[in-house]
Amino acid sequence: MRGKRSSSALYTLVLSLVLSAPSLARVDQAGKYDQELQESVNKTLSTNKEFKGVQATVQDGVVTLNGSVNLLADKEKLERKMHDKDHVQGIRDNVQVTGEQGQSISDAQLREKLADKLRYDRVGYGITFDSINLGIQNGVVTLSGSVLDEPSHASALAIVENTAGVKGVVDNVQVQPASPMDDDLRIRLARAIYGDPALQKYWLDPQKPIRIVVDRGHVTLAGVVDNQMDKQIAEMRAKQVPNVFSVDDKLVVANQQPR
Repeated sequence: MRGKRSSSALYTLVLSLVLSAPSLARVDQAGKYDQELQESVNKTLSTNKEFKGVQATVQDGVVTLNGSVNLLADKEKLERKMHDKDHVQGIRDNVQVTGEQGQSISDAQLREKLADKLRYDRVGYGITFDSINLGIQNGVVTLSGSVLDEPSHASALAIVENTAGVKGVVDNVQVQPASPMDDDLRIRLARAIYGDPALQKYWLDPQKPIRIVVDRGHVTLAGVVDNQMDKQIAEMRAKQVPNVFSVDDKLVVANQQPR
């Protein structure tokens, strides 16, 4: 009996070692390149001035990043560079976005700055047909609304990520589906609305306060107009365009904007 028990115990020990061997091998393999990876990470941090406030450690192929950067774009750029390296098993990103020289900016100031930039973004590329909304809380920007195409979407994100004071971004922007019918409607709607004598004044500013969003024949009007009459005229002109299924008038009258 004693011999049988001894044999059984030996078998159990051997079996456990065999079963654990793959996981042990994975750990050894993951840590095999730690020194090489650490050197590569350190080189990236030292040769990019935007990462001068960041430190990194490597263990079992996992890169842990600590410290701070000025812009959200810097943080995202750093993550991309880390993911592109050989033998990376994972990344723990503890980097904080602190703004340039640690200067703080209020949500209200940040909103005003971003609104000015976004309003004139891609002038000459159909911004009349983009409508982006901004929400900001503790430096985290939420983008919503609709844009004409992917370049407009990417450009808006780049503006936010490269603005000092932005600590994070939530992207809820929808890209309007490609449609020749909608493209034709956009042109005819712009002509109908901005061609009205009462509304021609809005065409003088390249940001075009009356934004026209078209999605499968359904139209949304957004932006700010001077008075209630202009709001009503814009809606009326939009409804007169053939093949428009519906018009959602979200135009805001300037002196009625919520504070």
